[in-house]
Amino acid sequence: MEGFLLQATIYLAAAVIAVPVAARLGLGSVLGYLAAGILIGPVLGLVGSETEDLQHFAEFGVVMMLFLIGLELDPRALWDMRHRLIGLGGAQVVVTAALVAGGAYALGQPWTVAVAIGMIFSLSSTAIVLQTLSEKGLMQTNGGRASFSVLLTQDIAVIPMLAFLPLLAMPGLVRGHAEEEHGAALAPGGAAHAAGGGEGESAAAEEQVAAAMSFIESLPGWGVTLVTVGAVAAIILLGVFATRPVFRFIHQARLRELYTALALLIVIGIAFMMTLVGLSPALGTFLAGVVLANSEFRHELESDIEPFKGLLLGLFFITVGAGISFPTLFDAPVTLIGLTLAVMLVKGLVLYALAVIFKLDMRDRWLFTLGLAQAGEFGFVLVAFALKTSVLPGALGETLLLIVALSMLLTPLFFIAYEAISRRTPEADPEAPPPDEIDRTAPIIIVGIGRFGQVVNRMLQLAGLKTTVLDHDLDTIQLMRRFGFKGFFGDPTRPELLHAAGLGQAKVLVVAMDDPAKSTALVEYARRERPDLHIVARARDRIHVYELYRAGADDIVRELFDSSLRAGRYVLENMGLSDYEAAEMEKAFFRIDRGALRELAALWEPGVPVTENDAYIERAKELNKELETALVTQYDTKRTGTEG
Repeated sequence: MEGFLLQATIYLAAAVIAVPVAARLGLGSVLGYLAAGILIGPVLGLVGSETEDLQHFAEFGVVMMLFLIGLELDPRALWDMRHRLIGLGGAQVVVTAALVAGGAYALGQPWTVAVAIGMIFSLSSTAIVLQTLSEKGLMQTNGGRASFSVLLTQDIAVIPMLAFLPLLAMPGLVRGHAEEEHGAALAPGGAAHAAGGGEGESAAAEEQVAAAMSFIESLPGWGVTLVTVGAVAAIILLGVFATRPVFRFIHQARLRELYTALALLIVIGIAFMMTLVGLSPALGTFLAGVVLANSEFRHELESDIEPFKGLLLGLFFITVGAGISFPTLFDAPVTLIGLTLAVMLVKGLVLYALAVIFKLDMRDRWLFTLGLAQAGEFGFVLVAFALKTSVLPGALGETLLLIVALSMLLTPLFFIAYEAISRRTPEADPEAPPPDEIDRTAPIIIVGIGRFGQVVNRMLQLAGLKTTVLDHDLDTIQLMRRFGFKGFFGDPTRPELLHAAGLGQAKVLVVAMDDPAKSTALVEYARRERPDLHIVARARDRIHVYELYRAGADDIVRELFDSSLRAGRYVLENMGLSDYEAAEMEKAFFRIDRGALRELAALWEPGVPVTENDAYIERAKELNKELETALVTQYDTKRTGTEG
């Protein structure tokens, strides 16, 4: 017990220290977890042989993650992805495996070993990629969705790979370890681990599982197929018909922890069922998530599973870092790092070519390429299974495991490289429809015609003023035209389009785009071109206000500020103030807050968090006290005047 508590303390302390530091440096949590693992493992030697066992347990975080992803997709969305799953994902796995296998064969490996190596490196890290995409808000981009499609295809591809690997067994490598094979089990969603060696109830349970799996394997081919199809059908039927009664039954107990227990039961039970029939637990739980995506209990399940998923994934990344064999790496650093980069280069070339074929724009191509260029956690599964079935020799297996771990370690750095590239890469899709030819101009240009820009445009139209509307969303422009409003399609950040819209003669430019970075860049450009132009800009938040202020905007409107003021005024009216008093309070707050923003904008420093700007914090405190004093005085004055 003491040993367990010590190890738990070490792992948790390493995560708590390393991850915030990495996040503060802008490196992301994944690199922080990997660094924590390296620190407590190879560097300080605080953890040892238990790392591999922990990794098998922590891989369950991937299963939970895919369940949560499935909850975000309804079956129709999954059906819409079928072309990318089959075409994009299938092509990536097959082409990458073939090229890597060809390279291994050229380096002198037997063709059976080369094929196994190709399959191992055709897979990417679902855990690292999806975690990083979610952290950086890239899941809903085209590149993020394409990456998810490929990762899902890879998870499915693990199943036939596990079935095919034993066929590659080399007679010269076979050893007489029948007893080890009898005591070993491999879950398709986890690494190979010994089933024997335990005692008491644990050994008995493992023997029962082995007996169940042995029974299924003893069935004829059609029987195994029926059992597999039945398991998938059971998941779907239970998800559709059983969840509501079960949730109502649990609800009657009025105990919060039972919801968590039920959520874990769903995930763990489905994973176990998939393991018994030889399918990937990750695939099974993903399917269950898709089935429950339209359920009213979706958000409850998400909130219950999310903490376990995050903790297990973090533990998995730590074990990957702790498991890196630095003595092996230092024996031949140039060779191993060179092989790692060569694998990632070959894989990256395939990914980039597929991104071009499937018409992803430039930013999404780089995200897709750099994000998926690594090997993944299922590589550990395939290497372990290949060693068990004597497809790979032991020394080569250790080398492959190290290459997989190194490529995963490099992945967060690749995402940092993507961010640097994306800042310098135009987002325009070369295959997108050409921009409209602008055949008329007006004294007012409105850039962005979403919910914000539409209201501005309608108000100006009702006032009899002419506007030129630009937006890069073709569907929005076409919808406007159906309602009789004129608009032009095109990327408003392109200088030639702005000038065609009349930037040189316009009196007012309204920047109403919902992308803060693009809005700021557009304001900067317009101010350089037209120092006399009046610019009204939409801001996301206070920091964006400061950025737009530095860029040269004249009037800056926080998108939720005015609606919040109106809500506050309604509260004041319902607390006893007259309409006039509440309106005056609203005006006073607006006036004081606007003056405070101008002062704080002068103290704000780009790239420096406001929490680290002492001058900003001190002045913000002073202004907040002044605001409270002014509003109290305003309130007392109005109330005294009314009562008098």
